[in-house]
Amino acid sequence: MNQPSPQRRALGGRTVRRLTPAVLAAVIVAGAAACDNDTSSPGTARSTRTVSAEPTESPSQSASPRTQRDFEASVNAAVERNRQMAVKQLAGVQGKGNAVKDVSVSGVPVAQGEQFRSALVRVTNPTDKAAFYAVRVEFVDASGKVLDSVVLGIADAPPGRTISEHANSRKAAGVKSFPRIAQAERS
Repeated sequence: MNQPSPQRRALGGRTVRRLTPAVLAAVIVAGAAACDNDTSSPGTARSTRTVSAEPTESPSQSASPRTQRDFEASVNAAVERNRQMAVKQLAGVQGKGNAVKDVSVSGVPVAQGEQFRSALVRVTNPTDKAAFYAVRVEFVDASGKVLDSVVLGIADAPPGRTISEHANSRKAAGVKSFPRIAQAERS
């Protein structure tokens, strides 16, 4: 009777060489990973790939005429337009306005050496229609002296939702200051 060599042994009709413990551990881990299909466990990353149908027309070979700089200029122009509308709207407002209860503000922590002071302005539109909000944020020091006044124009605030904008001041940079809502008008 043929005896297998000490380095070989029969396993289910196949002859297998004796594996070192490190190689055996690697084979077990690889096999377990290949068999594991439980993607619901915590910490398991899942990716989804969406495949779109091929377009019926091929896209133009020419580059888009709009650059990142053009996009930024467009956004800046829209922000400035909204700000100017808000300035005009607040010019005719007596007192604090009709929307002070809809607006809140909190200071954003400042890192040493920052060149501006920032405040997070939150607007909650309680009406059933989109609205334009004109908001004046004042940055004041500990004595209550106004260091700067910043006007925000928030267009199309959705009904029943809260949106956020930042008010930034260079004049209040480097000074311990606090933001407050001076005026808020909804139209």
